[in-house]
Amino acid sequence: MTDLHAADTTAPAEDRRPIGLALFLIITGAVGWLGAMALITERVKLLLDPEYTLNCDINPLISCGNVMASWQASLLGFPNPLLGVAGLVAPIAVGVALLAGARFDRWFWWAFLTGVTGAFVFVHWLFDQAVYQIGALCPWCMLVWLMVIPMFWVLLVWCLKGDVLTSNAAVQRLAGAVWPFTWVIVVANLVAIAVAILVQFPTLIGLLLG
Repeated sequence: MTDLHAADTTAPAEDRRPIGLALFLIITGAVGWLGAMALITERVKLLLDPEYTLNCDINPLISCGNVMASWQASLLGFPNPLLGVAGLVAPIAVGVALLAGARFDRWFWWAFLTGVTGAFVFVHWLFDQAVYQIGALCPWCMLVWLMVIPMFWVLLVWCLKGDVLTSNAAVQRLAGAVWPFTWVIVVANLVAIAVAILVQFPTLIGLLLG
């Protein structure tokens, strides 16, 4: 994996900008934001026209409508995608700021990572509820999952391997050793989710192959 920490290996360490990380945050944040906004747009269209067919209603199994109708879709009393539309602006903003040369204090990185961790935990809870309780999958929701999960793992390891979250040399060395294999962690996480979905909904295999 390309080192997201360094923009120019010939420049002094203190002058390097984490351009790779910045671009990664912008891309994953923007794609996730688009997924959340698509859900909000579809919900508004459905409110305006109860006969409207959601663009993500493919069949009873792959159906945003079935997910939207559940209580889990409005956990805090309003549609969950509003959390995504608001929250996913943060990684985009942080990425843009890093590209502009911004430097953040340790407290900021702790706060930012805490927010991303909250999103990571939330999407796994939504995955559990969709697969094992609701019995339906929302394509736009899964797009958000697909962005938040790698965002969390990459940000976590990147923060730990530098003097960002902690000055503990042992932690930095361990994270530095893990860093080149972060993609393996991301793939393993996503594969575990995919396998759980296929085990729970074996008919999906036929749909994918056919």
